[in-house]
Amino acid sequence: MKSIRYGIIGCGMMGQEHLRNIHLLPDAEVVAIFEPDALMRARAAELAPGARMVGSLAEVLAEEAVNCLLIVSPNHRHLGQLEEIARLRPLPVLVEKPLFTDAGDVDRLARLRASYPAPIWVAMEYRYMPPVAHLLREVQAATGGAKMLTIREHRFPFLEKVGDWNRFNANTGGTLVEKCCHFFDLMRLVAGCDPMRVMASGGQSVNHLDEVYDGKTPDIWDNAYVIVDFESGLRAMLELCMFAEGARYQEEISAVGPKGKIECLVPGPGRFWPAHLGPAPTPQVIVSPRQPAGPRVLEVPVDPALLAAGDHNGSTFYQHRGFAEVVLRGTKPDVTLQDGWWAVAMGKAAQLSAATGRVIAGADLAALAPRLA
Repeated sequence: MKSIRYGIIGCGMMGQEHLRNIHLLPDAEVVAIFEPDALMRARAAELAPGARMVGSLAEVLAEEAVNCLLIVSPNHRHLGQLEEIARLRPLPVLVEKPLFTDAGDVDRLARLRASYPAPIWVAMEYRYMPPVAHLLREVQAATGGAKMLTIREHRFPFLEKVGDWNRFNANTGGTLVEKCCHFFDLMRLVAGCDPMRVMASGGQSVNHLDEVYDGKTPDIWDNAYVIVDFESGLRAMLELCMFAEGARYQEEISAVGPKGKIECLVPGPGRFWPAHLGPAPTPQVIVSPRQPAGPRVLEVPVDPALLAAGDHNGSTFYQHRGFAEVVLRGTKPDVTLQDGWWAVAMGKAAQLSAATGRVIAGADLAALAPRLA
């Protein structure tokens, strides 16, 4: 029996990416899977033939061999499932983002954080994309301390999910939570501190307008601008467009400071790259010092085996490798409950700003922010 023994809650498209990456870890196996959808359950069984398919979260926890958990269920179920785990058998957990979806749940989250006795790691895959990780390591030296940070994601529309749950804000928390919590996490990581003000404009302009589910038209947004001011003086901006899948790069991140600029360029999933154009682009990091002036371009290729295992440039594998250290050696999670909470709070603040035309700061932001334990 291997040392890292997962119980998995939810195994749709993203859950199956996790399965493929767990398979690449030398000392990990999947013991039990709870996935209520028959088609997704069958696909998961093909990827993890040694795992037992069970009918509930409680049955996953009843498997004595399980020593860690992975939650990959729809967004609006994450917090309730964490609470159930806390009641029944608290184990180390890797929970997919976003950590929660309803702004009214911050008190529940505060209680969970204060009482949960085992590590909880919030899945923020973008931290671990090799070109993004390179930028994060070098940003201080390259910029002399970033003063401006810009993140652009130009990508494809939301994919189809089981029961079309991701078409509605009530299930996802809204696009600026569901999709963009990754980017708010990166902003806060570069800033090294918390946000002070959030301003946004966004909406639904192109995607899903002709779709109807149970008589309802999707309300999920497909484009936005968000500006965040941080306590350190860093200004950060997000530009999101989800009807731009023709772009060469999906993510473009730049940080600028008194010494210079550093950028990274990240292509989207290889399976979406047009075959007639040849090989997909290689990720790049570009460092542009002020003195001596002149950009230096570094290619940051990703292991083909990791590219084949999922849509996130190898990051899911690196995330699981870090989580394995938490399970085996008791190290602290890279992405804490507080990190995951702030990423959602910033997304919720951006959604509120865009909907109301107000700057979200002071008491409005504090109502969403992590409470002291």
